[in-house]
Formats: sequence, C-alpha cells, structure tokens
Amino acid sequence: MGNAGFMHSPTMTTNNRTMNGQKAMFTRVLIVDDDNDTIDMLKIILAPSDFDVATANSGQEGIDLARKFNPDVMVVDLLMPGMDGLMVCKEVRKFSSVPILVLSAVGKPGIAEQALNEGADDYLIKPMNRNVLVASLNKLARRAHAEKAAINSNGKS
Repeated sequence: MGNAGFMHSPTMTTNNRTMNGQKAMFTRVLIVDDDNDTIDMLKIILAPSDFDVATANSGQEGIDLARKFNPDVMVVDLLMPGMDGLMVCKEVRKFSSVPILVLSAVGKPGIAEQALNEGADDYLIKPMNRNVLVASLNKLARRAHAEKAAINSNGKS
C-alpha cells in the first residue's frame, strides 16, 4: 500500500539538510510502481539528494496522490497491473503538467515514443545509472520550479 502524503507518511523519505543555515529546498517526488523492491531501491538512490519521496503501488493510487499532493515530479513504471504507466500519464495530463519520468524495463522501439506521446516528459530504461536518474529528476524539477515561478510572477500585480 502506498503512503498518505509527503509530510507524515512512514514510507516518506525526508532529508533535513541545511545549506548556509537554511533548510534546503526539497523536490517532492511521487513514485508509482507496483514492485516494492523497485520502490525501495529508488528511495535508497534518492535518499542522499534533496528529494521527499511519496509512493503509490498502483496507477489509480498514483493518480489520486498526484491530484491531492501536487508533486514536483513523478516517476512512473510502465508495466503495472490494471492501469499501466501509459494510462497514468494520460490521466495525469488531464489535470496536471507535473513532469513525468517513465522508468521501465521495456526498451522496445516505439514504447518510449508512445509514452512521450501520452504525456511523459522523459523515459529511462531499467536498470538505469543512478546518477542519470538523479540528474533527470533534477532537470525535470528545475523546469517545474521555473514554470511555477513564472506563473507566480505573472499573477502578481
């Protein structure tokens, strides 16, 4: 079962690092994967970085958490029972522009293209290099933060 959110969940990874006496800005990452071993591995990879991690074990749970908690970036597995990663991307795009990284063992030609056409922003094949994963998430988070900042500055009078 996934967690209940970013702030108070036992499956949440929270870093308390400080930079120059100030708390570091955390990136909220929602991982949607039905494989608990993959989720645990991703938490270990992301633990040294400034990521707060929430998890969902099904596509529908991931969509519900994305709607409720507005993550900065999502990591979505492609192959899940019931609602697969392509369907998750398509549904999330109906209400959010959150960057989505599809992480999958499927490397067949055309699958990455299909995921990108359904709303994914990036596609990595498992097993992936941990540094490439972190760099990809940082890239997507920078874009999301810049878009939010632009929206906020345009909304001010």
